Parts: sequence; structure tokens; C-alpha cells
Amino acid sequence: MRTDVQHVADGTYLVHGTHTNWIILTEGDAATLIDTGYPGDRRQLLGSLAAVGSSPEAVQAVLITHAHSDHLGSAEYLRAGHGTPVRLHEAEVPHARRDFLDQVSVGTVLRNAWRPGVLPWVVGALRAGGTEHLPVAAPEAFPTSGPLDLPGRPVPVHTPGHTRGHTVFHLPETGVLVSGDALVSGHPTSRLTGPQLLPDMFQHERSRALASLDLIEGLDGDVLLPGHGPVHRGSVKQAARRARDIALADGRSPGTGHSGTPSPHA
Repeated sequence: MRTDVQHVADGTYLVHGTHTNWIILTEGDAATLIDTGYPGDRRQLLGSLAAVGSSPEAVQAVLITHAHSDHLGSAEYLRAGHGTPVRLHEAEVPHARRDFLDQVSVGTVLRNAWRPGVLPWVVGALRAGGTEHLPVAAPEAFPTSGPLDLPGRPVPVHTPGHTRGHTVFHLPETGVLVSGDALVSGHPTSRLTGPQLLPDMFQHERSRALASLDLIEGLDGDVLLPGHGPVHRGSVKQAARRARDIALADGRSPGTGHSGTPSPHA
């Protein structure tokens, strides 16, 4: 499978995996990896590092926006096999260890199977290892203020709602926001295109997900790199406002369902 790597800004790359994205920030051959895709995306992940002139050994840290399997898939592989630190918000660290799960349940997914795009998404997620149990043995919390001392100098901003420890990463020097699942530009289960929240069944707390859009609106930038969907070019502030307006006008609420058997994640 061809590795889909998009150069979006100086030293900044967006990579499309199976219905999900990860981001590579580079300084020379050193790199910061933000999210890792599904477990089944590992060959693409390694290929994307090679495509930007880096390697697993050169990754200084794996930063995780949130610990769903479509973002965490190869984190433990890199930590155990290459000694790469895996870092998250302190509230997300136990989630990465699988002390608990913030996720949509199988039952909620099945109740929404009639919705356009849900069944094809489930099939793709299952094939990519979406239900595999891959905890990170020793995740680490990153500082919650100021830029991290890593390639790209990403600034973590806690944006709970999708999960309790969800974090976006602001790159003020390049005007980029890595938004994870706090603000996406598309998803196979959504009929919308452009900046939006994920459908409500994927949110741990919808009210907090909406409130986190206020935090995103306060960040300067003109490039949005989401966890799902294509790169979005334009004001990050306006993107957050659009997502809020759509969510408030829509009022869709197919349920949260964050319990039960592990399921594919958004």
C-alpha cells in the first residue's frame, strides 16, 4: 500500500492511514510523531517516516492526542522496540495503560448501523485492528504548559470531551494546529465535509467537547491537521466557530455508549 504523505508546512507532514491520520514533525532526521494510526497501519507508519528522511530510531517522542486504538496503534511497538517515549496529557495516561476505556460501545455502534457510512467504517476499522488490546506499558505525562522540547516545538492544549485527557498540539511558528479528534474535517460516518465535531456517539462528554472548541478558537493558525479528514486551510478560529454552529444547530444525539466490549474507535 502506498504511503500517503502530505507536506503541509516547514518540517510538518500529514499522513493518511486507515480512516485516520498521524503527523510527523521534523528537524533534520530527528522527528516528533503525533499519533500512530491503527495497529494495521504499521507498515504505512514506518514507510511515512522513511519518506520524510527519518526512522523509528530518530523519533524523539510519540505524542498521543488521545488513547483510542486508531491513534495509539503502534505506540507500544515504538516504545518497547525502540525506546521511544510515549507522552500524553496526565488525564490520558491511565487510558493509554488501559486502566479504563473512554470509547463508544459495540451496542451503540450497532444501534447506529443504519446510518450512512457506519457499516463500511466498522469493516475498515476491524480489518485495521481496531479491537486489538494494545496498552502502553509505561506512558508518560508531558508538561501542560509551554512548548515541548521536541522537533516542531509543539504546545499541548488540553481539550477534553472526546476523551477526558484529549489534547491538541499548537505549532505557533508555522500556524498549524494538530487537532486530533477535538475538531475534524471529515469522517466516514459523517455526511458533512469541512470543520466539524465527530458524531455524538463518539464523544465521551459532548458538552465538554463543545466547550473545548472555545479553547481552539483562541489559538492562532491557518492550517488544521485533524485526526480524521483532509488538511483544512483557513482560519483555525473560524473552523472552530463553524464546528460549534453546526453542532448547536444539528442537535444530533445518537448516544454516548462509553462502556461494554471494546469497539473500533473514531
